[in-house]
Amino acid sequence: MGKLDGKVAVVTGAGRGLGRAYALRLAGLGAKVAVTDINLKSYQEFEAEAKAMTADSTVDEINAITEAIGIEMDVRDQAAVQAMVRRVMDKWGRIDILVCNAGGGRGRPMDTKASTLDSDLLHLVTEMNYYGTVYCVNAVAPIMKAQRSGKIVTVSSVAGLGPSTDGGYAHYGAAKAAILHYTRYLAQDLGPHGITANCIAPGIITTGRIVASVMPGRVDGNTDQTEKVAVRRLGNVEDCAKVVEFLTTDLSDYVTGQCIAIDGGLLRSA
Repeated sequence: MGKLDGKVAVVTGAGRGLGRAYALRLAGLGAKVAVTDINLKSYQEFEAEAKAMTADSTVDEINAITEAIGIEMDVRDQAAVQAMVRRVMDKWGRIDILVCNAGGGRGRPMDTKASTLDSDLLHLVTEMNYYGTVYCVNAVAPIMKAQRSGKIVTVSSVAGLGPSTDGGYAHYGAAKAAILHYTRYLAQDLGPHGITANCIAPGIITTGRIVASVMPGRVDGNTDQTEKVAVRRLGNVEDCAKVVEFLTTDLSDYVTGQCIAIDGGLLRSA
């Protein structure tokens, strides 16, 4: 039997990359998974991720293991988030796990300095990350409260734990910092109802988007990034999925309000 047999999980932004890895990991543990994304075939944007697919979508991959449904929606749309949750409840009658993965950045680090942020980019990235997380939690929390149980995992970033040396990607880092602090409040709010809320902060993870768009735009994009990491390698999606497994199973029942940096020792204490 899997650790999550009989459980229902919602994973946002699960069409590709990290979200797909989280959804597949939870399915492998026995959970039924609602896969949501603004585009359920978003993996097609990146050649490496397209090659990694074993079926036409994450939903199809999971249906070969357990049960899945796919829902295309934008987490910035609160009504769409509420409709997604209603559909999951109509299908399975419960929600035990929420992984708020949808988000990400836009623009390049060199073009998104703290003192020169474009207003449209600022609004877009804040809504994708912070607002989207809050909307998803608001929709799921009443269900988990009624169940007297639940596991919520939010997604920050090392960019939310400390600034870049050049002040770039400030809109993204600030949004991710907001998610982390929001999660601390969430843990206090939901703990009495038997619900845990924790945050992960991935470091340099070699998803298709990061390799294609973010790393080349860094001020030190031509340098060997592994030299900055204590374990001397960049992260992969499974490094993060393993921590999500910990935070969504009984292994973490007495852990809440925490942030786990999954960065191989990229961040070091001063």
